Amino acid sequence: MPALTVTDDGFLLHGKPFRIISGALHYFRTHPDQWADRLRKARLLGLNTVETYLPWNLHQPAPGALDLDGLLDLPRFLELAQAEGLRVVLRPGPYICAEWEGGGLPSWLTADPNIRLRSADPRFTGAVDAYFDLLLPPLAPFMAASGGPVIAVQVENEYGAYGDDTAYLAHLADALHKRGVEELLFTCDQADKEKLAAGSLPGVLATGTFGSRVEDSLQVLRAHQESGPLMCTEFWIGWFDHWGEPHHVRAPEDAAAALDALLSAGTSVNLYMFHGGTNFGFTNGANHDHTYTPGVTSYDYDAVLTECGDPSPKYAAFRDVIARHATVPDEPVPEPSPKLPPTEVALTASANFLVCAEFLSPAEHFTDPPTMERLGQAFGFVLYGTELPALGDHVLHFTGGVGDRAQVFVNGAPAGVVERERNEDSLHVRIPEYGARLDVLVENLGRANYGAHIGDAKGITGPVTLDGRPLEDWTCHGVPLNDLPTLPFRTTDTPVAGPSFHRGTFTVDTPADAYLALPGWTKGLAWLNGFNLGRYWSRGPQRRLYVPAPVLRAGANELTLLELHAATSRVAWLMDEPDLGWTVRH
Repeated sequence: MPALTVTDDGFLLHGKPFRIISGALHYFRTHPDQWADRLRKARLLGLNTVETYLPWNLHQPAPGALDLDGLLDLPRFLELAQAEGLRVVLRPGPYICAEWEGGGLPSWLTADPNIRLRSADPRFTGAVDAYFDLLLPPLAPFMAASGGPVIAVQVENEYGAYGDDTAYLAHLADALHKRGVEELLFTCDQADKEKLAAGSLPGVLATGTFGSRVEDSLQVLRAHQESGPLMCTEFWIGWFDHWGEPHHVRAPEDAAAALDALLSAGTSVNLYMFHGGTNFGFTNGANHDHTYTPGVTSYDYDAVLTECGDPSPKYAAFRDVIARHATVPDEPVPEPSPKLPPTEVALTASANFLVCAEFLSPAEHFTDPPTMERLGQAFGFVLYGTELPALGDHVLHFTGGVGDRAQVFVNGAPAGVVERERNEDSLHVRIPEYGARLDVLVENLGRANYGAHIGDAKGITGPVTLDGRPLEDWTCHGVPLNDLPTLPFRTTDTPVAGPSFHRGTFTVDTPADAYLALPGWTKGLAWLNGFNLGRYWSRGPQRRLYVPAPVLRAGANELTLLELHAATSRVAWLMDEPDLGWTVRH
């Protein structure tokens, strides 16, 4: 019997009335050494529960594998939550959305165009079953039935916005039960009649996702499910950002008033997000409605805790609201974390990306350019090369487009950029000689995390033609950059144009949170002591990258940048304040 059960209008936990007052905290978006701090701040807010997704694509980077280390050490996160006295709601997907790369679906799975994703297709459910076979046994001790903190587990995620395959949902629920999950199962969908009908499963609690119009949303949810507890599984208190768009914010008083309305109605709630964190590395997702729009590195979300874990103005406002409806610890609001004083970092050594291709990965040869998935690669870049059998002005055409951003070079000189985001697929090139070298560097800017484009391919996704004639005989270097390679850096004090790695060292007395500022730099990635902080882009809105204190060391530290274009400076700065860009009220 599950520890958490339902009555006509509420929950019972071990037979006693219990209202879930939860906050979303994604362990994989927060440095592990900071988990305990974030969980403590959740308890001090008055939360009794935390909620988290589980990213399938990271936990299972290849079939048959399971990664539970570092950022992915979910058992440790659950231990820390229980030690703080918090219950846990798990949302294992298999699809999670979360503005996360591919919605959490692994690229080795979506690479098969014949698989019907998020359906009862045996090829899809078989992969899910194999993943659950590996994932669930290590989590069994943390289920409430075994004395652990996990009191509820979600079946899929907002499925009604995607499909209506009830057999698929039933398979997932059965898969959880067969592998020993006794805890309460639930679904969640947007507070919409049709979506709730398509995404619900008989006998499984249906919950809603919304951020405003509380009374109307609860009425829709109650009309769909005549009895049982009302729960807003995602109470959207902020929003996410895309490159080239404003930073979204929501007034604390507006969000607090909506939270008060929810709690006054007796509803259980999960704040989305309590703490957003960061899309470290290549993990941001993308949306694709009318056009493709990749997410930024920050997942600050205008949440209760900021990206660095400091209480935002929403913290005090929400704490006051929660205190009207539940017991809040009689302890002060947490103080902001210490910040590193402004620190200059001179990047004194460089290595040209195109010249160093053989250091990055061995060359593979293909008649036609392969997709990133065909190379067995999930993240990063692919460098394609061939010879151009012409002279003068010509039109280079990517017949399938690119996934997602291609920088084109002729004999090493920049010839232009082709962007999926701008629906581009062609480029004028001037060829100086017969047999000139064509290089195309394609970046995966993040797989779609929502809608019909989930599972989109990356790299060059079709034949490439020159004035309509196919180009063949390609060499390819897959560049996932899972780890920084050993490169032939050379010391220089002049700006370097074109894709290049840049390296510099600096010293720190006492590690503390910081923000990496890159004025004069254009676009690329940053590593600090080998830890991938994520992407930067002068397009904005985000102007600085969060640097978690545990990434820094007392003494010598090393910063490495991969600048994809050019920089007017050879200096970076570690600053004591964030800069998420210009804002818009959401």
